[in-house]
Amino acid sequence: MIERAFLNVEASLTGRRWVGPADDDRRHAEAIHQETRLPLPLCQILATRGVTARDAQTYLAPALRDLLPDPASLRDMSRAAARFVQAVTRHERIAIFADYDVDGGSSAALLICWLRAMGRDATLYIPDRIDEGYGPNVPAMQGLAATHDLIICVDCGTLSHEPIEAAKGADVVVLDHHLGGETLPPALAVVNPNRQDEDGSLAHLCAASVVFLMLVEANRQLRAEGVQGPDLMAMLDLVALATVADVAPLIGVNRAFVRQGLRVMARRERAGLRALADVARMDQAPTTYALGFLLGPRVNAGGRIGQADLGARLLATADEAEAQALAARLDQLNTERREIETAVRAAALAQAEARGLDAPLVWAAGEGWHPGVVGIVAARLKEATNRPAVVIGLDGEIGKGSARSVNGVDLGAAVQRVAAEGLLLKGGGHKMAAGLTVARDHLDAAMERLAELLARQGADRQGPQELRLDGMLAPAAATVELIESLESAGPFGASSPSPRFAFADMAVQARRVGESHLRLSFGDGMGTRLEAIAFGAFDGPLGPALENPGHRRFHLAGRLELNSFGGRTRVQLRLDDAAEA
Repeated sequence: MIERAFLNVEASLTGRRWVGPADDDRRHAEAIHQETRLPLPLCQILATRGVTARDAQTYLAPALRDLLPDPASLRDMSRAAARFVQAVTRHERIAIFADYDVDGGSSAALLICWLRAMGRDATLYIPDRIDEGYGPNVPAMQGLAATHDLIICVDCGTLSHEPIEAAKGADVVVLDHHLGGETLPPALAVVNPNRQDEDGSLAHLCAASVVFLMLVEANRQLRAEGVQGPDLMAMLDLVALATVADVAPLIGVNRAFVRQGLRVMARRERAGLRALADVARMDQAPTTYALGFLLGPRVNAGGRIGQADLGARLLATADEAEAQALAARLDQLNTERREIETAVRAAALAQAEARGLDAPLVWAAGEGWHPGVVGIVAARLKEATNRPAVVIGLDGEIGKGSARSVNGVDLGAAVQRVAAEGLLLKGGGHKMAAGLTVARDHLDAAMERLAELLARQGADRQGPQELRLDGMLAPAAATVELIESLESAGPFGASSPSPRFAFADMAVQARRVGESHLRLSFGDGMGTRLEAIAFGAFDGPLGPALENPGHRRFHLAGRLELNSFGGRTRVQLRLDDAAEA
């Protein structure tokens, strides 16, 4: 039975169906409220996350010591940490081969900072996205093996059989989280919660979390020898950044990683993150939004369109001048990346529309599309169509692309299968994101086969995109105190979305701000009015509909936030959607 649309909104201004809390969740929220006396809107959040009244306080204050898994529960972890500690104590030559995104850069920085605290150093190697592509390659691994005793591959390597085989003379340890194949590469250790012989209980970890757990185990092994290892709690800012930027689900220990990591970041002790926050004009305490939309894209910019190792070097540096120079360069590259992305997105959307947006796979491929932005554009196509999306940049006879999925559709497994069948030159990833390389003459066949596999998972049966709401509020109920209580249920991100509330039957006043934003004031006629902001409103239907509302009234939906300006803190709604009342 399909539940009734919230406030009867079957198709909002943005074409979404509004869905409110289920009846069971509402009853559960009332029960939590009665037993704990916590604010009812907060209890609604807890109920939708399956939290009981008995567990509410523990959930609201997640402790890392209670949630941290035993690192040794992961296969090969003890062996990996022992080899790492051996290399450190024997002053062996260590190389770190990292992916070029935030997760890879954070993973590398964790190792570099740990080693620096132990008086050791390492060679950092990050492949060029265009010239070398993702993951270890034979020439790079051969070169590193010739001059190093231990190579640690972070956020990559699980499917790199031939490159790791080529690393003659060096031991290779893989610390990764991407979906593993039926066989593992010939490394000394492959630590990966998404190996096929793992139980999946830690599948939500990003690579930086796996690296952190390896360092926990390394410290434990050092303590057994009477040696004190570096302070790992001070490194949780890097784990938090990677977790949010890699869109890892904020469940289990990930919540504790991010919550504690944000506290560490707020101390502004890491030179690179401090410089990056300054160029991003962050004037408030860090949040998951800041990690995902202000810091993460800038760290990524070097790997996308510039020098691949800039982000990792920024995160690892202890030199103030170097940090400021790297942050400025990454900020500039991020601006250039946005311009490139805008052009590719327009072309990809036009092509996808011509092909059809209701298929199980939405895809586009273009000559010379920059490999550094195809992942972002794939995400935009996925958001616009509520379908898995692939965007590919063609160069000569080869195309390199990125794919993004929707909930309930395992894209990584499907891409890996198409690669195993020979229609892709390379392909792999995880449920929500994947990368692939395809020969131009196999492009259509590969996309057809991928669409077929995704259709079997129901990708073509996705209905209108839904906007899930946690309840309804009156403007007078939206107070600073309420927002502060809601924040205690955070951090918010993947699999733990920010609370969204509806405000029903509102009178709206609005004005355009800049090129595409909309600022609003709304109220229910009972005295209290709230401010709202809709970023990019004129890039879609919200701006034109709300700019001149006339006598029409609207249901509004969005996320409450605090806006501090001029010494005052006020409640503001970040508007996500609206519907005529």
